[in-house]
Amino acid sequence: MPGAVAPWAPSAADAGPPPPGPPGAEPRQRLHPLSPVLHGAKSLVVVIAGLSWSTLSRVGFGWFAAMVVVLALGATVLAVVSWWNTGYHIVGRELRIHEGLLWRRTRAIPLERLQAVEVVRPLLAQLTGLAELRLEVVGGGKTEAPLAYLGVGDAAALRQRLLGMAGRAPAHPPGAAVVPGGPAPQPEAAGRPLHAVRNADLLVSQLLTPQAFLLPFGVAFVVAQFLSEGSWSFITVASTLTAMAGVLLQPVRRVLDDWNFRLAREDDSLRVRNGLLETRVQTVPLDRVQTVGVTWPLFWRVKGWLRLRLEVAGYSAGEPDDRNRPDRLLPVGDLSTGARIVAEVLPGVRLTGLPLAPPPARARWLRPLSVRVLGAGLDERVFAVRSGLLTRRLVIVPYARIQSVRVVQGPVQRRLRLATVHADTASGSGAVAHDRDLAEAWVLAAELTARSHAARQAR
Repeated sequence: MPGAVAPWAPSAADAGPPPPGPPGAEPRQRLHPLSPVLHGAKSLVVVIAGLSWSTLSRVGFGWFAAMVVVLALGATVLAVVSWWNTGYHIVGRELRIHEGLLWRRTRAIPLERLQAVEVVRPLLAQLTGLAELRLEVVGGGKTEAPLAYLGVGDAAALRQRLLGMAGRAPAHPPGAAVVPGGPAPQPEAAGRPLHAVRNADLLVSQLLTPQAFLLPFGVAFVVAQFLSEGSWSFITVASTLTAMAGVLLQPVRRVLDDWNFRLAREDDSLRVRNGLLETRVQTVPLDRVQTVGVTWPLFWRVKGWLRLRLEVAGYSAGEPDDRNRPDRLLPVGDLSTGARIVAEVLPGVRLTGLPLAPPPARARWLRPLSVRVLGAGLDERVFAVRSGLLTRRLVIVPYARIQSVRVVQGPVQRRLRLATVHADTASGSGAVAHDRDLAEAWVLAAELTARSHAARQAR
């Protein structure tokens, strides 16, 4: 019957009778019983890192190990109690999540505002056959209500059901039915494959970064310092290794995050799969894409490589962990691959055929080195802006995504009769055309306003 909600069978992994919910609601579910173990293992890593090497040197290995065990057991006990008081169920058109130890809290997430449900599998979850669900809600300041952890089948079934009720995907595959006590429905098909990044290219791309190029000089400096001073103390070695690890953290993290990167098309959305130690499956609705950014790092231009990123409205821009943001479109690839993917995201837009006009020659007084790189232009469907000297950047904004247009003049620009045009989007970034002729800037702003209004009316 249309609009009816299929009954939801409790997972076999749930332990104990769940607490009763509101009258007429389905039973409240608990997370997987192994969840406290995984949370306790994460707490153990945090405890060891927090105690630091200085504590080990002061108290000795025996007391250090005892402190770690006591604190880890305490964290595990708290995790078990938290798991016992945590549950979730669907009531009407809301996903309700109950949690808390001393202060009980119930979060109600309207499914109409649900943007995406991502399946994330950290390393420990992969080893134990579990998965984590992270919910993106329109207008949310961060990722909402992570359910950690569920069985892989239960996570896929719950994700499928939530997206179906939110109108983002069919609730179940054609011909499939949910039977109480029966097997969980299978995850959705992977969609139409668009591109798979070669791991070898990913590794080479991170070797072609300033961090990788400067590392040998840093090692040579450290070795020369040790040889000249004759100091090989434990603190000195540990501090040096920590500093070098900090330099390499960003490229190593990118390799781990983008390993086995796969991009596929599913109806009106993109499906991104990536990760080595932590695998992720993210869904990017194409109707929420605000801008497409193309980047040519300096050393990548030797191989003709570029990087594509998105800005998506409704996702947690304030999330401290930027890995939660679905902005990856192409970690590394050549121009033809980038053009094909851009045409998939923005139909009718040719990456190699965008009309980019340079600023007037007098703009060199403000940007003597990069004035030849600057460019801006109006395509039939998008506004495009190019900038950057060492790292080239191109920002493409569909007219329908432009929220406001601004013309800004600084004191030097007023003397040179120049102005900068800002095309702002809902995601807060947009595109900026630097140092245009003043008359051209006002004409460009008026044209952007008219085209954005017409594009929104045509949607």
